[in-house]
Amino acid sequence: MPPYPHGGRGPSGRVPAEERLRVLLVEDDDADAFLVGELLAEADARVDLVVASSLNEARQRIAGVDCVLLDLGLPDAQGLDGLRQVLTMAGPAAVCVLTGRQDEHVGIGAVAEGAQDYLLKGQVDGVLLARALRYAVERKRSDENARRLREVELRQAESARLERGLLPQPLMTTDQVRMYPFYRPGRHAAVIGGDFYDVVQTGERLHLIVGDVCGHGADEAALGVELRVAWRALILAGVADEAVLPALEQVLVSERRAREIFATVATVCLELSEGRATVRLAGHPPPLLLSGGKVAPVPAPHGLLLGVQPRKPPAFDLAFDRDDWSLLMYTDGLIEGRVGRGEERLDVPGLCELLGEPEAGEVPLPSLPQWLVGRAESANGGPLADDVAMLLVTKGDGR
Repeated sequence: MPPYPHGGRGPSGRVPAEERLRVLLVEDDDADAFLVGELLAEADARVDLVVASSLNEARQRIAGVDCVLLDLGLPDAQGLDGLRQVLTMAGPAAVCVLTGRQDEHVGIGAVAEGAQDYLLKGQVDGVLLARALRYAVERKRSDENARRLREVELRQAESARLERGLLPQPLMTTDQVRMYPFYRPGRHAAVIGGDFYDVVQTGERLHLIVGDVCGHGADEAALGVELRVAWRALILAGVADEAVLPALEQVLVSERRAREIFATVATVCLELSEGRATVRLAGHPPPLLLSGGKVAPVPAPHGLLLGVQPRKPPAFDLAFDRDDWSLLMYTDGLIEGRVGRGEERLDVPGLCELLGEPEAGEVPLPSLPQWLVGRAESANGGPLADDVAMLLVTKGDGR
């Protein structure tokens, strides 16, 4: 049994357990350990004290403590080497060092190594000791909070960089159509996912892509950036339309971190002067055509996911029978939200119903993607779980 299992009032005292400090004293000298316990008892400190006489014993008792009070002269560790071992196993616990007056420089070195404070043996009373322990715990908590804040800031900066890569400015000069891109992150702790889009004009052809890499996080987002950049390079290089997605699949397979990673993609090639387009789907939901006051999904073959079984997605020729139309491309985060209290999802038919509502017809086209997300979130009863990327391309009045 340690000489002082409780410094000051024990667990049955008037001080609530959550306000007491749990301190592990690592000290092989019984007299010094006894003195620490006496000092805390005389000061009526709110401390539960447990004593270990070696580092090996400390490893067995360190779980759940708020602070480690460490003597630097132990039988199985001497000086700063012992401190480094304690810092490794201390986790969220603060560490205070006990040292002799003649070794004050060692205490300063201990703080430089990562200890929260150092105390000179024989130079502290119970009040000062208890205060030093509490200050050390608070400093440790402050350091941990600062570290977590820094990690959040770094993640946000990383997400911002990845977002710039995923969501570029359309590379187009034509005024025959208007383009309204949109992106909304999901609720995954501000971590961007792998949704991406891009627009590239080559002569009288306008190429569009919307894609989604499965999963969330930096790896998936970086892969999405690679796929977007690769697609843009293939288009600008003049690669034949039917060869673009197979080449993109090769990039996915070579760059993904696991065989289970796949992507869904929808591409559209608009012939600006001919009133038609070619649509290709690789496991992606179909674009929606708004024309003549009606809304309908483009009946293109669904195609296979990229990264599952290499196969050229079939092409579908879409003819526009009027000069006023809009084409909406989107990722599945928009249609996977729940509708009502059950497990029913919005899905493509539900999205068509939303766009067919009279209220949707009153929404300005630049605001239509934002409006759709708002309605989907309202039906879902809260923020959508997945990221949402959209491209809305319109001609004439757009409906």
